[in-house]
Amino acid sequence: MQTRVHPSHKTLGVLFTSLFSRFLLSPLLAFLPFPVCTRPRVQLRSRNLMEKQDLDFVLVPLGLLSLVAYHLWLLYRISRHPTTTVIGINAINRRIWVQTMMEDPAKNGVLAVQTLRNNIMASTLLASTAIMLSSLIVVLMTNGGSSSRLRGRGFVVGDTSDLGLSIKFFSILVCFLLAFLLNVQSIRYYSHAGILVNVPVKSHRAAPALAAEFVARALNRGSYFWSLGLRAFYFSFPLFLWVFGPIPMASCCFVLVVMLYFLDVYSGWGEERAEEEMEGWVGRVTVHGDC
Repeated sequence: MQTRVHPSHKTLGVLFTSLFSRFLLSPLLAFLPFPVCTRPRVQLRSRNLMEKQDLDFVLVPLGLLSLVAYHLWLLYRISRHPTTTVIGINAINRRIWVQTMMEDPAKNGVLAVQTLRNNIMASTLLASTAIMLSSLIVVLMTNGGSSSRLRGRGFVVGDTSDLGLSIKFFSILVCFLLAFLLNVQSIRYYSHAGILVNVPVKSHRAAPALAAEFVARALNRGSYFWSLGLRAFYFSFPLFLWVFGPIPMASCCFVLVVMLYFLDVYSGWGEERAEEEMEGWVGRVTVHGDC
Protein backbone atom coordinates (compact mmCIF):
# COMPACT_ATOMS: atom_id res chain seq x y z
CA MET A 1 0.00 0.00 0.00
CA GLN A 2 1.52 3.31 -1.13
CA THR A 3 1.48 6.34 1.12
CA ARG A 4 0.73 9.67 -0.38
CA VAL A 5 2.76 12.74 0.53
CA HIS A 6 0.76 15.84 1.14
CA PRO A 7 1.56 18.71 -1.27
CA SER A 8 2.22 21.04 1.63
CA HIS A 9 4.93 18.69 2.86
CA LYS A 10 6.68 18.87 -0.54
CA THR A 11 6.56 22.63 -0.47
CA LEU A 12 8.03 22.72 2.99
CA GLY A 13 10.80 20.32 1.93
CA VAL A 14 11.77 22.40 -1.08
CA LEU A 15 11.72 25.56 1.02
CA PHE A 16 13.86 23.97 3.73
CA THR A 17 16.38 22.69 1.14
CA SER A 18 16.72 26.08 -0.53
CA LEU A 19 17.15 27.86 2.81
CA PHE A 20 19.72 25.30 3.97
CA SER A 21 21.79 25.55 0.78
CA ARG A 22 21.67 29.36 0.72
CA PHE A 23 22.34 30.30 4.33
CA LEU A 24 24.28 27.34 5.69
CA LEU A 25 25.87 25.28 2.94
CA SER A 26 27.09 28.14 0.72
CA PRO A 27 29.08 29.91 3.48
CA LEU A 28 30.68 26.63 4.48
CA LEU A 29 31.70 25.83 0.90
CA ALA A 30 33.21 29.29 0.53
CA PHE A 31 35.82 28.49 3.19
CA LEU A 32 36.83 25.16 1.66
CA PRO A 33 40.21 25.21 -0.21
CA PHE A 34 38.82 23.09 -3.06
CA PRO A 35 35.64 23.23 -5.13
CA VAL A 36 32.92 20.73 -4.32
CA CYS A 37 30.48 20.79 -7.21
CA THR A 38 30.88 21.33 -10.93
CA ARG A 39 29.04 24.61 -11.31
CA PRO A 40 30.93 26.57 -8.63
CA ARG A 41 34.16 25.13 -10.04
CA VAL A 42 33.52 26.68 -13.44
CA GLN A 43 32.59 29.99 -11.84
CA LEU A 44 35.68 29.89 -9.62
CA ARG A 45 37.97 29.20 -12.57
CA SER A 46 36.50 32.03 -14.61
CA ARG A 47 36.81 34.38 -11.65
CA ASN A 48 40.47 33.42 -11.05
CA LEU A 49 41.19 33.86 -14.74
CA MET A 50 39.75 37.38 -14.69
CA GLU A 51 41.75 38.24 -11.56
CA LYS A 52 44.98 37.01 -13.17
CA GLN A 53 44.30 39.10 -16.26
CA ASP A 54 43.56 42.14 -14.10
CA LEU A 55 47.06 41.89 -12.63
CA ASP A 56 48.52 42.85 -16.01
CA PHE A 57 46.40 46.00 -16.14
CA VAL A 58 47.50 47.08 -12.65
CA LEU A 59 51.10 45.95 -12.04
CA VAL A 60 52.55 46.50 -15.53
CA PRO A 61 51.56 50.20 -15.80
CA LEU A 62 52.68 50.70 -12.20
CA GLY A 63 56.15 49.29 -12.91
CA LEU A 64 56.56 51.25 -16.15
CA LEU A 65 55.35 54.42 -14.43
CA SER A 66 58.01 54.03 -11.75
CA LEU A 67 60.75 53.76 -14.39
CA VAL A 68 59.44 56.74 -16.38
CA ALA A 69 59.06 58.87 -13.25
CA TYR A 70 62.61 58.07 -12.15
CA HIS A 71 64.11 59.00 -15.50
CA LEU A 72 62.12 62.25 -15.62
CA TRP A 73 63.53 63.09 -12.21
CA LEU A 74 67.03 62.15 -13.40
CA LEU A 75 66.64 64.39 -16.46
CA TYR A 76 65.67 67.28 -14.18
CA ARG A 77 68.74 66.68 -12.00
CA ILE A 78 71.04 66.53 -15.02
CA SER A 79 69.69 69.79 -16.46
CA ARG A 80 69.42 71.75 -13.18
CA HIS A 81 72.09 70.19 -10.93
CA PRO A 82 74.53 68.30 -13.18
CA THR A 83 77.20 67.93 -10.50
CA THR A 84 74.91 65.70 -8.43
CA THR A 85 74.70 63.06 -11.19
CA VAL A 86 77.35 60.86 -12.74
CA ILE A 87 76.21 61.77 -16.26
CA GLY A 88 76.56 65.51 -15.59
CA ILE A 89 79.99 65.14 -13.99
CA ASN A 90 81.23 63.06 -16.92
CA ALA A 91 79.94 65.67 -19.38
CA ILE A 92 81.89 68.42 -17.59
CA ASN A 93 85.06 66.33 -17.56
CA ARG A 94 84.71 65.48 -21.24
CA ARG A 95 84.64 69.17 -22.13
CA ILE A 96 87.85 69.74 -20.18
CA TRP A 97 89.40 66.65 -21.79
CA VAL A 98 88.58 67.89 -25.31
CA GLN A 99 90.11 71.28 -24.59
CA THR A 100 93.25 69.61 -23.22
CA MET A 101 93.57 67.28 -26.22
CA MET A 102 93.11 70.07 -28.76
CA GLU A 103 95.74 72.33 -27.18
CA ASP A 104 98.56 70.04 -28.37
CA PRO A 105 97.36 67.48 -30.96
CA ALA A 106 100.90 66.41 -31.80
CA LYS A 107 101.41 65.22 -28.24
CA ASN A 108 97.91 64.08 -27.32
CA GLY A 109 96.55 63.01 -30.71
CA VAL A 110 97.29 59.29 -30.29
CA LEU A 111 95.75 59.24 -26.83
CA ALA A 112 92.59 60.97 -28.07
CA VAL A 113 92.17 58.62 -31.03
CA GLN A 114 92.69 55.51 -28.90
CA THR A 115 90.19 56.72 -26.31
CA LEU A 116 87.54 57.41 -28.92
CA ARG A 117 88.28 54.11 -30.64
CA ASN A 118 87.59 52.27 -27.38
CA ASN A 119 84.26 54.08 -27.12
CA ILE A 120 83.41 53.14 -30.70
CA MET A 121 84.21 49.49 -29.98
CA ALA A 122 81.93 49.52 -26.92
CA SER A 123 79.07 51.03 -28.92
CA THR A 124 79.66 48.54 -31.74
CA LEU A 125 79.49 45.62 -29.30
CA LEU A 126 76.19 46.83 -27.85
CA ALA A 127 74.73 47.48 -31.30
CA SER A 128 75.70 44.01 -32.53
CA THR A 129 74.23 42.41 -29.41
CA ALA A 130 70.99 44.37 -29.80
CA ILE A 131 70.43 43.41 -33.44
CA MET A 132 71.28 39.76 -32.69
CA LEU A 133 68.75 39.65 -29.84
CA SER A 134 66.18 41.34 -32.07
CA SER A 135 66.58 38.53 -34.60
CA LEU A 136 66.14 35.99 -31.81
CA ILE A 137 62.93 37.67 -30.64
CA VAL A 138 61.56 37.61 -34.19
CA VAL A 139 62.22 33.87 -34.35
CA LEU A 140 60.36 33.38 -31.05
CA MET A 141 57.42 35.44 -32.30
CA THR A 142 57.11 33.42 -35.49
CA ASN A 143 57.37 30.11 -33.62
CA GLY A 144 53.84 29.07 -32.73
CA GLY A 145 54.81 26.36 -30.26
CA SER A 146 56.35 28.70 -27.71
CA SER A 147 53.02 30.30 -26.80
CA SER A 148 51.34 26.94 -26.20
CA ARG A 149 54.19 25.78 -23.97
CA LEU A 150 54.04 28.96 -21.90
CA ARG A 151 50.28 28.73 -21.64
CA GLY A 152 50.46 25.27 -20.15
CA ARG A 153 52.80 26.28 -17.33
CA GLY A 154 51.19 26.78 -13.96
CA PHE A 155 53.83 29.21 -12.67
CA VAL A 156 52.92 31.88 -15.26
CA VAL A 157 50.55 34.26 -13.47
CA GLY A 158 48.76 36.69 -15.76
CA ASP A 159 47.59 36.86 -19.34
CA THR A 160 48.88 33.91 -21.37
CA SER A 161 46.78 34.41 -24.48
CA ASP A 162 48.29 34.63 -27.96
CA LEU A 163 47.63 38.37 -28.11
CA GLY A 164 49.23 38.97 -24.72
CA LEU A 165 52.37 37.00 -25.60
CA SER A 166 52.63 38.80 -28.94
CA ILE A 167 52.49 42.15 -27.17
CA LYS A 168 55.19 41.06 -24.72
CA PHE A 169 57.56 39.82 -27.43
CA PHE A 170 56.90 42.87 -29.59
CA SER A 171 57.74 45.23 -26.72
CA ILE A 172 61.04 43.40 -26.19
CA LEU A 173 61.73 43.64 -29.93
CA VAL A 174 61.07 47.40 -29.94
CA CYS A 175 63.37 47.80 -26.95
CA PHE A 176 66.29 46.06 -28.66
CA LEU A 177 65.73 47.87 -31.96
CA LEU A 178 65.78 51.16 -30.10
CA ALA A 179 69.02 50.13 -28.39
CA PHE A 180 70.53 49.32 -31.80
CA LEU A 181 69.58 52.71 -33.27
CA LEU A 182 70.87 54.62 -30.25
CA ASN A 183 74.22 52.85 -30.33
CA VAL A 184 74.52 53.50 -34.07
CA GLN A 185 74.03 57.21 -33.41
CA SER A 186 76.67 56.98 -30.69
CA ILE A 187 79.15 55.52 -33.18
CA ARG A 188 78.30 58.35 -35.58
CA TYR A 189 79.14 61.10 -33.08
CA TYR A 190 82.25 59.32 -31.82
CA SER A 191 83.51 59.07 -35.40
CA HIS A 192 82.99 62.80 -35.95
CA ALA A 193 84.71 63.63 -32.67
CA GLY A 194 87.68 61.36 -33.54
CA ILE A 195 88.48 63.54 -36.56
CA LEU A 196 87.69 66.93 -35.06
CA VAL A 197 89.66 66.39 -31.86
CA ASN A 198 92.93 66.25 -33.82
CA VAL A 199 92.42 69.72 -35.30
CA PRO A 200 94.61 72.21 -33.41
CA VAL A 201 92.84 75.02 -31.61
CA LYS A 202 95.31 77.54 -33.00
CA SER A 203 94.26 76.75 -36.56
CA HIS A 204 90.80 78.19 -35.84
CA ARG A 205 91.77 81.83 -35.97
CA ALA A 206 88.23 83.18 -36.01
CA ALA A 207 86.78 81.41 -32.96
CA PRO A 208 88.99 78.74 -31.38
CA ALA A 209 86.79 78.54 -28.27
CA LEU A 210 83.77 77.68 -30.40
CA ALA A 211 85.73 74.91 -32.14
CA ALA A 212 86.56 73.20 -28.83
CA GLU A 213 82.97 73.63 -27.69
CA PHE A 214 81.68 72.06 -30.91
CA VAL A 215 83.90 69.00 -30.49
CA ALA A 216 82.90 68.70 -26.84
CA ARG A 217 79.22 68.78 -27.81
CA ALA A 218 79.77 66.05 -30.39
CA LEU A 219 81.58 63.90 -27.86
CA ASN A 220 78.91 64.46 -25.21
CA ARG A 221 76.14 63.61 -27.66
CA GLY A 222 77.87 60.36 -28.50
CA SER A 223 78.11 59.55 -24.81
CA TYR A 224 74.45 60.49 -24.26
CA PHE A 225 73.34 58.16 -27.04
CA TRP A 226 75.50 55.40 -25.61
CA SER A 227 73.90 55.89 -22.18
CA LEU A 228 70.43 55.79 -23.72
CA GLY A 229 71.28 52.59 -25.58
CA LEU A 230 72.47 51.07 -22.32
CA ARG A 231 69.21 52.16 -20.67
CA ALA A 232 67.32 50.34 -23.39
CA PHE A 233 69.14 47.16 -22.36
CA TYR A 234 68.15 47.86 -18.77
CA PHE A 235 64.52 48.23 -19.83
CA SER A 236 64.63 44.81 -21.48
CA PHE A 237 65.01 42.99 -18.15
CA PRO A 238 61.50 43.84 -16.86
CA LEU A 239 60.07 43.11 -20.30
CA PHE A 240 61.69 39.68 -20.31
CA LEU A 241 60.25 38.91 -16.88
CA TRP A 242 56.85 40.09 -18.08
CA VAL A 243 56.66 36.87 -20.10
CA PHE A 244 56.44 35.00 -16.77
CA GLY A 245 53.80 37.33 -15.34
CA PRO A 246 53.23 40.89 -14.13
CA ILE A 247 54.45 40.21 -10.59
CA PRO A 248 58.11 39.50 -11.59
CA MET A 249 57.95 42.39 -14.04
CA ALA A 250 56.79 44.94 -11.45
CA SER A 251 59.29 43.63 -8.88
CA CYS A 252 62.12 43.98 -11.40
CA CYS A 253 61.05 47.57 -12.18
CA PHE A 254 61.23 48.57 -8.52
CA VAL A 255 64.59 46.85 -8.01
CA LEU A 256 65.91 48.48 -11.18
CA VAL A 257 64.89 51.94 -9.99
CA VAL A 258 66.76 51.46 -6.72
CA MET A 259 69.84 50.11 -8.50
CA LEU A 260 69.90 52.95 -11.03
CA TYR A 261 69.57 55.52 -8.27
CA PHE A 262 72.81 54.34 -6.68
CA LEU A 263 74.49 54.24 -10.10
CA ASP A 264 73.35 57.69 -11.28
CA VAL A 265 73.47 59.88 -8.18
CA TYR A 266 76.73 61.20 -6.75
CA SER A 267 76.94 63.74 -3.94
CA GLY A 268 80.69 63.98 -3.33
CA TRP A 269 81.51 66.41 -6.13
CA GLY A 270 80.05 69.58 -4.63
CA GLU A 271 78.38 72.54 -6.31
CA GLU A 272 81.04 75.12 -5.33
CA ARG A 273 83.92 72.97 -6.53
CA ALA A 274 82.22 72.32 -9.86
CA GLU A 275 81.50 76.01 -10.39
CA GLU A 276 85.14 76.90 -9.70
CA GLU A 277 86.38 74.29 -12.19
CA MET A 278 83.89 75.42 -14.82
CA GLU A 279 84.94 79.07 -14.34
CA GLY A 280 88.60 78.07 -14.67
CA TRP A 281 87.90 76.10 -17.85
CA VAL A 282 85.90 78.97 -19.34
CA GLY A 283 88.75 81.36 -18.46
CA ARG A 284 91.28 79.14 -20.23
CA VAL A 285 89.09 78.96 -23.32
CA THR A 286 88.67 82.74 -23.33
CA VAL A 287 92.42 83.32 -23.06
CA HIS A 288 93.09 81.00 -25.99
CA GLY A 289 90.35 82.71 -27.93
CA ASP A 290 91.90 86.13 -27.47
CA CYS A 291 95.37 85.02 -28.58
